[in-house]
Amino acid sequence: MIYSRAVVGCWLLVALSLLFAGAAQAQSSGIIRIIVPFAPGGINDTAARLLQPYLEKALGQTVIVDNKPGATGIVGTDAVARAAPDGRTLVMVASSFTALPASTAKLPYDSLRDLTAVALVGQNPLLFIVNPKVQASSLGEFVALARQKPGKLNYATPGAAGQNHLVAELFSQRAGIKMEQVPYRGGTPAVQAVIAGDVEFTVLSPLVSLPQIAAGHLRPLAVTSLARDPQLPNVPTVAEQGFPDFEATQWVGLLTAGRTPPEIVARLNAEVNKALQDKELIAKLAQLGMSPGQATPAEYGARIAREIASWQEVARAAGIKPQ
Repeated sequence: MIYSRAVVGCWLLVALSLLFAGAAQAQSSGIIRIIVPFAPGGINDTAARLLQPYLEKALGQTVIVDNKPGATGIVGTDAVARAAPDGRTLVMVASSFTALPASTAKLPYDSLRDLTAVALVGQNPLLFIVNPKVQASSLGEFVALARQKPGKLNYATPGAAGQNHLVAELFSQRAGIKMEQVPYRGGTPAVQAVIAGDVEFTVLSPLVSLPQIAAGHLRPLAVTSLARDPQLPNVPTVAEQGFPDFEATQWVGLLTAGRTPPEIVARLNAEVNKALQDKELIAKLAQLGMSPGQATPAEYGARIAREIASWQEVARAAGIKPQ
């Protein structure tokens, strides 16, 4: 039997329509995974689990949180970089993600090419804090003290070459002072070292340090955000104390595989931003010391790119070599 080109063309269009419809249906069903590249209980993990029910309801799909710790977050992040670009596999990274290229010589993925920014979930400032016995009640006084004793003041970090280390180095470079880093295994030991007087100074999140500040064991000198922290309204920013535009905040946010179609990324971003307007979720983030993030994928991606470049420059100036 011989068919006209018009009939064949019609059948071809129908077949293609059915094919695309089947693909769309497959994409709208199944499971979405949020990989947390750290052990359960951390801020990434908590943020992912807070967001999980909102995304399930909005997308009408099962959302699971999958912890894949290892290599300071690299193992879990690499799993997402290698995933299919369909928006079904996400990773909840922290701002330490942007410090990794400055500290790690060979990442298994390209941080900008192999991953796509989806949504900024939450953020918080860091605190510059000292032992109360340190003779400084402001950053200006601390800088003056450090200049009197070049290389004699020590500061604690939760680990070498991490974001906290780089923030302290950035401040040292801007202030023209020299301090010595003492790395510890996490934020809690770093705080304890300052309280004990083993070191004079540290840069840490409010979540770790606020209880000790309230107890009088630590003295806050500044917050690293451009605006004051509502939890510490009387503590001025670094920028207010003679260092214009100084900003270095911690954040958590979602990424997905590179080359994921923009329309999928936009849908995920819209649903996350909608969830972040919920009063209950805002209150739960506040318990973590975080305010909700609101950014487009382009804005969030640009922020990541800026921070990666900035921390690499800080590391080069400080002589921190990627390992």
